[in-house]
Amino acid sequence: MKSYRKELWFNIPQRRGFVNITGQVEECIRESGITEGLVLVNAMHITASVFINDDESGLHHDLDRWLEGLAPHEPVSQYRHNVGEDNADAHLKRSVMGRETVAAITKGKLDFGPWEQIFYGEFDGRRKKRVLVKIIGE
Repeated sequence: MKSYRKELWFNIPQRRGFVNITGQVEECIRESGITEGLVLVNAMHITASVFINDDESGLHHDLDRWLEGLAPHEPVSQYRHNVGEDNADAHLKRSVMGRETVAAITKGKLDFGPWEQIFYGEFDGRRKKRVLVKIIGE
């Protein structure tokens, strides 16, 4: 069995945002030379997420509004975590969206349904954060 590891870095200028990273993950698969296996894509920061969904701007808008409704950023005083910080909402959003995704690799490609894409979700941006891509297989 072969193994491959790479870190992807992101610096989202806003507090929140979604970035389609499918192409970068596909490039990692090509670099790995693995044609049958699994890829783990993992946000390495507690206020960011990696998830699979449709690449449609209306959906991204709806996700952002829904998450903000579940865990609004303001008022920051509503959260105990925000003593000296202002990102408690980002931790909660990450808990809902998850930290990673795992996908199958078949014949050297992501084995996805017709609309599936991989996204990096940022909930407390404006600084560099990383995503781990780990691939195992043959």
